[in-house]
Amino acid sequence: MSEITRRGFLGTTVAGVALPIMGAAGLQNAQADGVTVQKDVVFGKGGDIELKLDIYRSPKSKEKRMATIHFHGGGFAMSNKESLSERIRPFAALGYVAIAAQYRLSGQAGYPALVHDAKAAIRWVRANAKTLDIDPSRIAVVGYSAGGYHALFTAGTGDRPEFEGSGGTPGISSKVAVCLAYYPATEVPASMMPPGASAEDRKAAAATTYITEGFPPTMLLHGFKDQTIPIDNSLRLLQQFRSANVPVEFHGIEGAPHVFDSNVELAVAAAHFADVFMDRHVINPHTYPPFRAGQQG
Repeated sequence: MSEITRRGFLGTTVAGVALPIMGAAGLQNAQADGVTVQKDVVFGKGGDIELKLDIYRSPKSKEKRMATIHFHGGGFAMSNKESLSERIRPFAALGYVAIAAQYRLSGQAGYPALVHDAKAAIRWVRANAKTLDIDPSRIAVVGYSAGGYHALFTAGTGDRPEFEGSGGTPGISSKVAVCLAYYPATEVPASMMPPGASAEDRKAAAATTYITEGFPPTMLLHGFKDQTIPIDNSLRLLQQFRSANVPVEFHGIEGAPHVFDSNVELAVAAAHFADVFMDRHVINPHTYPPFRAGQQG
C-alpha cells in the first residue's frame, strides 16, 4: 500500500523515469497532444435505449494497441459518459484508445441490465479491434465509484452466459485483461434489484462474489478522506484479492476525498500509475522493477 502526499505522488520516479508534475497547463498540453475524440458511437441497445460510447484515440506516435473502457460514477442514478472527459484524456495521451461507455441508470433499468450494458461495450470493442487498431486481448475496464462496480463485476464474470445479456455483438468474448477500480462500489442498491430478491440474489449481484483465483490483475485507487465510499471498502477488497492470489496493487491518496481525480493533477498522475501497472501486466509483462528473490534494502 502507498500513502503519499500530493506532491510526492506527482513527482515520484518510476523505472528511473521521473513522472512530470502536471497542473492545469500540463493537462491542457496532454489534451492538445494529438488526442482525437469520436462522440456518440452506438454500441448496442439496452431495452429501447441506444447505448453510445465516446472514443478518445491516442497520438499515433504513442499508441499501445490497448483499449481502456471507462464506466462513470453517479450512484447508479445520475451522471453520464461525458463526465469522464478530463479523466480519460490522460489515458489517451499516454497511448491508449480510451473509451467512455454509457449504461442504463436506476431510473431506466436495474440489475442485471446495467451489467448487460457494460458487457455489450466490452464485446463491441473486441469485435471492432481492427478498426480501433488495438490488440483484442488487450482490453482493460476502468470504473469510478458506481462505475467501479461495473469494472469489478465484468472483470470477474468474463464470458459467463448468465450475465452477458442481449444488448449487442453476440458471440464475442467479454473477458478483460486488467481491471482498474477508483473508489469503487461493490454492490448495487437494493432498489435496483428485482422485486422479491432474496439474500442469495443479493450475493449473486455483489461484485465481490466473483473475486476468485484467475481474476484479472487489478489496481485499486482511493482517497483517505473519502466520506462517500470509505477507504476501508477498498482495503477489504485488497485483502480479498490477496487471499485469492490475484495480482493487486493499491494506492491510497493522502488527504483526498471521493472523486479525487476531479483534480487535474491527480487525474494525470493516476493515469501514469495505471500505465505502469498495465505495461507490466499486459503490454510488456515483467516484474517491475526487476527484484531478486529475498532482495533487501
